[in-house]
Amino acid sequence: MTTPDGVDFDLEVLRERYREERERRLRADGIEQYVEVVGAFAPLAHDPWADPNFNREPLADEVDVALIGAGFGGLLTGAYLREHGVESIRLIDKAADVGGTWYWNRYPGIACDIESYVYMPLLEELGYIPSEKYAKGEEIFEHCRRIAAHYDLCRDACLQTEVHEIRWDAEATRWVIFTNRGDAIRARFVCMANGFLQKPKLPGIPGIETFHGHTFHTSRWDCAYTGGDATGNLTNLADKRVGIIGTGATAVQCVPHLGAGSQHLFVFQRTPSSVDVRANRPTDPEWATSLEPGWQRHRIENFQVLTAGGIADEDLVDDAWTSITKKLLAMRLNNTSGLSAEQLAATMELADFAKMEQVRARVDAIVEDPATAEALKPWYRQFCKRPCFHDEYLQTFNRDNVTLVDTHGRGVDRITESGVVVDDIEYELDCLIFATGFEVGTDYSRRAGFALVGRDGLTLTDKWHDGVRTFHGLHIHGFPNCFVLSIAQSGFTVNFPYLLDVQAQHVAWVIASALEHDVVELEASEVAEQAWVDEIVTRGERTTDSAQFCTPGYYNAEGQADARTRQGGFYFGGPTEYAEILETWRSDGTAPGLDVRTQEATR
Repeated sequence: MTTPDGVDFDLEVLRERYREERERRLRADGIEQYVEVVGAFAPLAHDPWADPNFNREPLADEVDVALIGAGFGGLLTGAYLREHGVESIRLIDKAADVGGTWYWNRYPGIACDIESYVYMPLLEELGYIPSEKYAKGEEIFEHCRRIAAHYDLCRDACLQTEVHEIRWDAEATRWVIFTNRGDAIRARFVCMANGFLQKPKLPGIPGIETFHGHTFHTSRWDCAYTGGDATGNLTNLADKRVGIIGTGATAVQCVPHLGAGSQHLFVFQRTPSSVDVRANRPTDPEWATSLEPGWQRHRIENFQVLTAGGIADEDLVDDAWTSITKKLLAMRLNNTSGLSAEQLAATMELADFAKMEQVRARVDAIVEDPATAEALKPWYRQFCKRPCFHDEYLQTFNRDNVTLVDTHGRGVDRITESGVVVDDIEYELDCLIFATGFEVGTDYSRRAGFALVGRDGLTLTDKWHDGVRTFHGLHIHGFPNCFVLSIAQSGFTVNFPYLLDVQAQHVAWVIASALEHDVVELEASEVAEQAWVDEIVTRGERTTDSAQFCTPGYYNAEGQADARTRQGGFYFGGPTEYAEILETWRSDGTAPGLDVRTQEATR
């Protein structure tokens, strides 16, 4: 078959290849294949940038709003609360500074993979223009600090503070936050902004605990060992044999620097990433000075529409992300063609095959060794895994000191005291780096690191035992005055700060309105929560086939997606429908779906 742009392929052959590649990667243990960073592995999650001698007196005071997490979610909620005039705010985070993802991840090559002009929030409000189309991690970290300073969010912050439990005190109508610092902080409202991907995970490879060389997780990069910093220059590795396990988005960014710095680098691969062109470039000063008020909001929404299946007259970002949806022609036909469901699915499949053939052809064009090139080709649909974009990753495998160790989908056989074994060959290493990502799909309290205990002693773990249950992805029945910022049951996006901004604006408005009107308690009603869950489940049914046919990964619970996991999925609607639902709810003025008790009603 030939696509309109001249790509030839055999549909049945490709379908069979995708199926075979998926089957060889399926594991019966699913997400249980990973090791939790506790016990002997706990040091791999320690904060290498915190002051080990930090101490302070315990707090037993009260605030209006406690924000759990100082990444973009906490910062944006705090910023919008400030804009609404709320002063009594406290950020609480285990890190020693604000930044969330951009505090923890400082590996060489780290940068945003969404254009920085739409990824970095509040640019207009702070009068800042990023230096590049895809800003580096250090610049984004500094922007997080800039937001905190601009909105005075560090005034009462508790950093280097780990929450141990958050418990609802029904008599006082306050949340009590217990921490490792001996705190018992009381808050009228709490907002969980812990982050979507924040708890490191390790592969459950036999012998992982026996390795005697140096080891660390990419989210806790050991610059003292490697030398250099987030920009590279890993001079201490010049005489080291380095191995890295994992070939996802993080590895795609740090492998070029490891290849340039190591005596020899071994990249252990289970599943290759789809790696398209990034084409980063400095910001054009003339373009920056031409921007008119409202430019960022307009650009963000344009990008959201184009990457979430909508149609726009212009493409302001015009990068590999938006080119994907241009290639997936069915998305552009979705509302105009009148195709049947079967015709639409077939058109989407055809467009996806064409795009992925283009990605695989890029591998052949760049990688010189045919066997290595073949191993680096992704055999799955574009959105089965998060697409990657880089202009040096594939080229790194042309270096004489870099070896791709392809495990043909099985993963590493075992780890020994001195190295890694694949197909009975032991690769001796001085250093082993885990680029194995973060926990997804495990219990919320396990990922957060603390228990959330609501009304009548109900824990969130028990509440969500059979699946996530929320109203609007934010409110939870049984947990009054509590908000959870999460991707679960919220709007679909590839640009997570967009979703956080939508949620933060809404949460800040609700809290500010509640404070203004002396609201004692607000809580999702059982009816509203059930209706939202039903809507999520119904809309999620359309993803059943893709979850079943995609290669295993964290998007589909390692190939074991089921009704429970789909219940915790996105709200699948129009590109900006979720934001519009929240905006309509705010304009209603009657708080539909919430049970509200005011101070006046209690007198």
